[in-house]
Amino acid sequence: MRIAEPPLAEALATAIDHLKHERLDSAEPALVRVLERWPGQPDALHFLGVLRHAQGDTGAGIECIRATLASLPEHAGAWNNLGNLLLLDGRADEAVEAYANAVRYAGDDRESALALNNLCCLHRRLGALGDSELAARQAIERAPDFGDAWYNLSLTLLKLGRVHDGLVANSRAVALWPQNAQPRHEVIRALLLLDERERAAELLRDWLAEDAHNPVARHLLAACGGEAAPDRASDRYVEEVFDGFAASFDAKLEDLGYRAPALVTAALEAVAGPPAAVLDLCDAGCGTGLCGPGLRPWARSLSGCDLSVGMLRRAETRKLYDRLHQAELTYYLATQPATFDAVVSADTLCYFGVLDDAVQAAHRALRPGGWLIFTVEALTDGEPNSHRLQTNGRYAHSQAYLRAVMAEAGFERMDLRADTLRMEAGEPVAGWVVSGRKPTG
Repeated sequence: MRIAEPPLAEALATAIDHLKHERLDSAEPALVRVLERWPGQPDALHFLGVLRHAQGDTGAGIECIRATLASLPEHAGAWNNLGNLLLLDGRADEAVEAYANAVRYAGDDRESALALNNLCCLHRRLGALGDSELAARQAIERAPDFGDAWYNLSLTLLKLGRVHDGLVANSRAVALWPQNAQPRHEVIRALLLLDERERAAELLRDWLAEDAHNPVARHLLAACGGEAAPDRASDRYVEEVFDGFAASFDAKLEDLGYRAPALVTAALEAVAGPPAAVLDLCDAGCGTGLCGPGLRPWARSLSGCDLSVGMLRRAETRKLYDRLHQAELTYYLATQPATFDAVVSADTLCYFGVLDDAVQAAHRALRPGGWLIFTVEALTDGEPNSHRLQTNGRYAHSQAYLRAVMAEAGFERMDLRADTLRMEAGEPVAGWVVSGRKPTG
């Protein structure tokens, strides 16, 4: 007896549930089956586009959603998701148009508010802060209890220098969204960028009064001088922060003109010569895999490690790594004796103040003649400290300390080159690109 196929609504609901819960291997055949039975079904095409993006093919995702809109041009949800994908694909002007269409065709105030909130974020990214504020306030007008819109309004107001208004908007967001600590975390970071240390410390102490062991609050309080600085950021801090913005990490760094992956790739080429796919490489603190495209041409094998599961999931979609490990960097390297021809770490050791253990672990993980290459932020010339925890939550290091710690670990042929790692708060972030070789004998 043949089992009856489920109706369209049930088949779609099943596929969407798989997608919502990140069961991508189940979502794909479910959506393909819907399209086999109902060719061109617009909702199935829409969610297939979302799936393709989750699988790492944003271009295919955009094509699927555009196919939906060709048959249903008033589909506000599809316009909104198209805007999201266009933004991630670096097509900001097209994303603005897509979000505007989502607002235009929204069936209710809540759907309109979602698109306006996205417009707020995009305008802020493009530097159109007046338009960003207007979009956020329009979203709040339609949905006064929309915590995301209050949160994004607060970030825009802080960028405009309206600190008091930004704090008021953030307080409203926290009250509406009590289970999510990220808004408070981001606003505190914004205050620190504005050098409003006392206000940031006050918010952090309030946070710790509610949650005495919160790793983000404790680390940032140390960063603004409210506690003694630890030797390095805790594992819990790193996991919580990076899991929290794994989905938007690449877009945020693109917004900051992030250069560290290109800098470490250039440093690898300087010591290893033209790419020949013969090296066993480790991307230590690989994050979402931004270094992967640059490193892969040199790699016979490419391994990555990171503490954040969210980041590793994104790295996996790139399909560039032979192995990915969830592990703390120092521990991972210490357990891989003489395994790699080069260990590369872009903007990860800036979460360590004391570098001795990490550098020694890298030395252990390298084969004779292997190279350690990494970036860190640079202390201002003439500052007496070997390292300092900055208000951005990262550590900066002196040139003298870096040379000493590399020499102590046994590296030779060291090179330290000053360069700009990215932009932050409109200013270049000065850094060091460091390389050293493990002796052959």
